[in-house]
Amino acid sequence: MTRHFLTLLDFSSEELVRLIGRAIELKRIREAGMIYEPLRGRTLAMVFDLSSTRTRVAFEAGMHQLGGHAIFLSPTDTQRGRGEPLEDTARVLSEMADLIMLRTRNHNDLESFARAATVPVINAMSARAHPCQLLADVQTYVEHRGPIKGKTVAFVGDGYNMCNSYIDASRQFDFQLKIACPTGFEPAPELLATSNSAALVDTPQDAVSGADLVVTDVWSSMGHEAQQSERRARFAGYQVNEALLDLAAPDVLFMHCLPAHRGEEVSEDMLDDHRSVVWSEAGNRLHSQKALLEFLSAGR
Repeated sequence: MTRHFLTLLDFSSEELVRLIGRAIELKRIREAGMIYEPLRGRTLAMVFDLSSTRTRVAFEAGMHQLGGHAIFLSPTDTQRGRGEPLEDTARVLSEMADLIMLRTRNHNDLESFARAATVPVINAMSARAHPCQLLADVQTYVEHRGPIKGKTVAFVGDGYNMCNSYIDASRQFDFQLKIACPTGFEPAPELLATSNSAALVDTPQDAVSGADLVVTDVWSSMGHEAQQSERRARFAGYQVNEALLDLAAPDVLFMHCLPAHRGEEVSEDMLDDHRSVVWSEAGNRLHSQKALLEFLSAGR
């Protein structure tokens, strides 16, 4: 049976923990200057309906470092731009590539694509989830503080795909998640109900108080650009800044999936705060995605 990675729930908790450990090991191999190419002769098709920096570079560089090859495909580069059905693209690419990653807004489209594909499909971000980012986030926490199991995580901001994936992660990695969102921007109640470890709280201060990890994301994600002015007003008071982070545990870490809008969801200097690990978090996208590619290829 072909394994896909559309959300964190597609893997078992044990598989995810092993994947994080493997990402850390692959990072050590890379830093030691060792050549490790288990995917020589393999091809990754990268289908992007939305723009990307970290995801694209991490997958493309990762395939190269593992000995494989990656092909970037945008709607303007392919027949999808002329109306070819997504499922037909999935069937064609499955005949030519060993793995496919897809970044598209509609999660239902992603699921339809995966059903049509006969090779592993990776969610490179959808409106529902951003599971690749969570692999890097958990890896970063483990590297700096040890296991995340039993810790308290605060998510402050928009109850969108990053928040959704943190809800999934609270189940899979067994940590407590406190979520603070403005009214009307909460995660879907049915998704929140899937985790006994996640809960909405009233204010950002309630979420951050005593937290071991504090996370935020942009107030206007891709697809919400037209709502920027409204969202700035609605999210006022949900900025992560030094004063808010001071309410957390003394050894708290701060993460942001990037890109960040300084002066909005984060204060101007928050990314450079001594508690911030956003740059190593971004760098770990490479190593965690390499571990994911290796895992799915081994399943093949």
